[in-house]
Amino acid sequence: MELVQLFAVLGTAASSQVGLSLGQIYAILGAAVAVALAGLGSVFGVAIAGQSASGVVTEDPDKFGQVLLLQALPGTQGIYGLLIGFIIMNKLNIFGGMVEVSPGTGLLIFVSALPIAIVGLISAIYQGKVASAAIGIIAKRPEELGKAITFPVVVETYAVLALLASFLLVSGIPV
Repeated sequence: MELVQLFAVLGTAASSQVGLSLGQIYAILGAAVAVALAGLGSVFGVAIAGQSASGVVTEDPDKFGQVLLLQALPGTQGIYGLLIGFIIMNKLNIFGGMVEVSPGTGLLIFVSALPIAIVGLISAIYQGKVASAAIGIIAKRPEELGKAITFPVVVETYAVLALLASFLLVSGIPV
């Protein structure tokens, strides 16, 4: 209950400053959280994989294409978060005359963004670690690219499920 009260206090203060309703602020916060957390996870994930990729390419520049593919995989979570953020912004008609959203509906939209925000953050980091290990496969056995890609793709499955959950939740909220 205390978290809801905190949201109410912060939202009321913010709405009086920017001319938006409490519901609109909650919904915009949901879009921002989806984009920011999933994007942050991707930043860490591609950085982790990129460090390993750089070492491999230093030794054998011909493996650049293979390791780049593995390094890019953790970047998809950021794209998924951005997609949910755009869907929320479109739902609010944020670039036109914003639709009115009740505080309850705004909170529902915020909560609907959490699956991709949280799972995107965590899965991208761990996918970067798995991709880093897979880059080690390419360093020694470049002909095993298919097997190397499979490991980080398994982690990707959960990001896709979170994307689907957030998409269905956001789509099911009438405004």
